[in-house]
Order: sequence, then C-alpha cells, then structure tokens
Amino acid sequence: MRILSLATVIFLLSACSVTRVDPWDRQYLARPEMAWDPDGSSATYRAHVYFSKEASNGGASAGGGGCGCN
Repeated sequence: MRILSLATVIFLLSACSVTRVDPWDRQYLARPEMAWDPDGSSATYRAHVYFSKEASNGGASAGGGGCGCN
C-alpha cells in the first residue's frame, strides 16, 4: 500500500512544473507570427461579415439585424 501511495504522489508531483517566460525571451512571443490574426483590417472585416450573416446583436460589439448595413 505504501508503494502505491508513494508512486501516486510521485506521479502527481511530476506534473507540477513552473513555466515562466524570461524577460529576454518575451521578444519571441511578441512577434507578428504569434498574433491570433496578424492582419487587423481583414479580421475586422471578417468579424463584420460573420456577425451580419449570423444576424446576431451585440456579439463582438457589432450590432445589427443581419442585413449588413450596420
């Protein structure tokens, strides 16, 4: 029973790790390739078309009735 308990504790503690981004490595996370959508104007246009087609009101700060005229 002790061996099983010890193995369980070791197994659970092995998953604990401290992931930290060092200040000198943050430049790699701020690169344009790491952005969700690097082209802001096309992302805005796609969001407008999506919410116009879905006829949603207020999602992602675009109000309207689905006609695309907002």
